[in-house]
Amino acid sequence: MHCPFCNTPDTKVIDSRLATEGAQVRRRRECMRCAERFTTYETAELTLPRVIKSDGNRERFDDDKIRRGLIKALEKRPVASEAIDQVVNRIHKQLTAEGVREIPSSQIGELLMEALKELDQVAYVRFASVYRSFQDVNAFREEIERLVKATKSQ
Repeated sequence: MHCPFCNTPDTKVIDSRLATEGAQVRRRRECMRCAERFTTYETAELTLPRVIKSDGNRERFDDDKIRRGLIKALEKRPVASEAIDQVVNRIHKQLTAEGVREIPSSQIGELLMEALKELDQVAYVRFASVYRSFQDVNAFREEIERLVKATKSQ
């Protein structure tokens, strides 16, 4: 690791600690030449699958896109932002663990639907109405009836 102050390649690690729930390693370093100290963060570089959109286009996976969708569905609902972050992290980890190169956007949508069903049922119906393109009130009614039936059977 090059020193950011004098650009010498000779630095030593003084202290290492886990950060962000074990997803990163925080290291305190000291330059052997100028004695300046600085912090670095080390994360594993994992390859996430490319997302296959419904029109056949492919794009890189984007955590922020998932977060925005959740925030929009959960707007004015009593759900903590930490819960949203947990859902995004869970989906991110799940997709990384699957190890596939590509994933249909519909599969990501289903993961979001399942997460919203657990978080907030109103947000679930909001998201479902857009995701499944409800055309009329009957589509809302049918989805709510399925949700009520699933909740009772648990």
